[in-house]
Amino acid sequence: MDETIARALDLVEESFIAASGPGGQNVNKVATAVQLRLDVFPLRLEPQVHQRLKRLAGSRMTAKGEIVLTARRFRTQEANREDARARLAELIEQALVEPKKRARTRVNRANKEQRIKGKKVRATVKANRGKVDW
Repeated sequence: MDETIARALDLVEESFIAASGPGGQNVNKVATAVQLRLDVFPLRLEPQVHQRLKRLAGSRMTAKGEIVLTARRFRTQEANREDARARLAELIEQALVEPKKRARTRVNRANKEQRIKGKKVRATVKANRGKVDW
């Protein structure tokens, strides 16, 4: 596991909230859903990584720079806690991966001519669609 992810999991604040969904009466009595809050500024991420994390987090990141994740998929606190932590780790891991730079394609002369020819054919087809003048 990356040191940034380990540091993030150490800095995370957890709170348990009431969940909806399956669980019968247990749902009304026990707060099984977990809400994780992580302030990303203490992580001291590089600007590019921070931008990618911000884009990946989307609406889960607040204006103050906190990532808020809620997990309520399972019936137990522990399972939801593990689920939320795994999702947070995955999110940070994705942000740490630098995307490959796209290599520009080079079009040869024959392909250019073929493309232009195809465009001219389409242009004549469209030009002939107008009103017919007898």
